[in-house]
Amino acid sequence: MTFGSENEVREYYKSYAQFKGFSICKLGGRNGQDGKQKWFSIACAKNGVFTSKGKNSLQVRPSTKTNCKAKINVAVRNEGTFEITSVFHEHNHILSPGKSRHLRSHKVLDSTAKRKLQLNDEAGITLSKTFQSLVVEAGRYDNMTFDERSCRNYISETRRLRLGNGDAEALCQYLYRMQSRCLIFFYVYDVDEENRIRNVFWADGRCRAAYEYFSDVITFDTTYLTNCYDMSFAPFVGVNHHGQSILLECGLLSSEDSESFIWLFKAWLTCMNERAPKAIITDQCRSIVIAIEKNEVKGLMFCDTSILEEYGTTTIFGVVETILGTDGEYMRDISMKV
Repeated sequence: MTFGSENEVREYYKSYAQFKGFSICKLGGRNGQDGKQKWFSIACAKNGVFTSKGKNSLQVRPSTKTNCKAKINVAVRNEGTFEITSVFHEHNHILSPGKSRHLRSHKVLDSTAKRKLQLNDEAGITLSKTFQSLVVEAGRYDNMTFDERSCRNYISETRRLRLGNGDAEALCQYLYRMQSRCLIFFYVYDVDEENRIRNVFWADGRCRAAYEYFSDVITFDTTYLTNCYDMSFAPFVGVNHHGQSILLECGLLSSEDSESFIWLFKAWLTCMNERAPKAIITDQCRSIVIAIEKNEVKGLMFCDTSILEEYGTTTIFGVVETILGTDGEYMRDISMKV
């Protein structure tokens, strides 16, 4: 079967999965030498095996992974079409067609419901009352394509993006003013579908000049602090020739998901004329890994550091370095104690 876009393939398999009673997710594919996607897979969400990283083997976290092999493989042809080349139907778990609406990939919050949730929240109407009114409009709960938790998550995200009166304008004016004082001051901000500020990135002239000399190894961490809007502060920090930490660039992120990190990395590399550092040290969270797999950042070394032991004032860290090639492909892991 041939489709015109990746979204058509996903929607086709998604409708089949909803009828059968399982959730789906996209697996990693492979790019060609030209950097374009050549093939990928869409599989049952229970694919793979969960590996616990906890130290206590008696308290293993529960997992939904069953190493299910059901999936479809899709090839991207030169003419831009998407062809399903192979299909695997067998599941190793029970399917639940009657509970499909509760599965993650089938929860869809449409634009009408989003608008009603947002207006009622601004008017002070409780979420439970708004959700009950949506159930009444749908006829019954079984007809709903989302649950109350999805509504609650959407409202939480909306509140984070809802700046106070004049706050967005004040931010833009501040950035304009800084750029008028320094011509090489760089800034960019990201907005959502309703033109609300979602992410911000900036770097002044001193930071950009310092990056030219001290960009060999930098650290990136979003665990420092958040502001009153729960936006994470994301600084890029380097070390100068005196061994002192220096701020190179920074940003504010409304969410620590893969989409936000991809946007931030794009803005960062654009600001630095596509000049990536030789190594970057950061917590290896899943969202950053996804950004790497999409080849947004290449030729970097990512370190995952955790405290192993403490002896008075001496701390032993366990470091796992993930080495990526210049093409973004995984090469090897190196473990060490520091």
